[in-house]
Amino acid sequence: MSDWLEHTVQIEVNHPVERIWALWANIEMMPRWMKWIQAVHITPDNPSLSSWELGSNGFTFTWRSRILKQIPNQIIQWESIDGLPNRGAIRFYGRPESTIVKMTISYAIPGIIGHLMDDIFLGRMVESTLMADLERFRDYADTITDRAS
Repeated sequence: MSDWLEHTVQIEVNHPVERIWALWANIEMMPRWMKWIQAVHITPDNPSLSSWELGSNGFTFTWRSRILKQIPNQIIQWESIDGLPNRGAIRFYGRPESTIVKMTISYAIPGIIGHLMDDIFLGRMVESTLMADLERFRDYADTITDRAS
């Protein structure tokens, strides 16, 4: 039996939604800004499938994921199809001079682990890591955009 935990964080990035979408949609680049993601590989014959590797504190988790919904400049929604159970969405809200990036991630943890760890502590740790990931993404977008100028 597993317990599902969900976390949502968001950040404003000072670039147009088309630019932010293009950077985020290239999911193989995510290890550059997501601390726990070590590798992402798109399945060559089916670009809606990908393999993921997450590592933290000596633990490694893998899974394959399927894109459920992808609307350019609006949303990328996924779910795992094997391995570490997870699902979520990245939403993009274009503003006149910026983009709001909102990330929601849900994952299942074995009930025994969930009961051993304080949900509040775990939630704060995951959310602070995800927020730091979005801040690294914002910095990455600034660096890539500065190079393109």
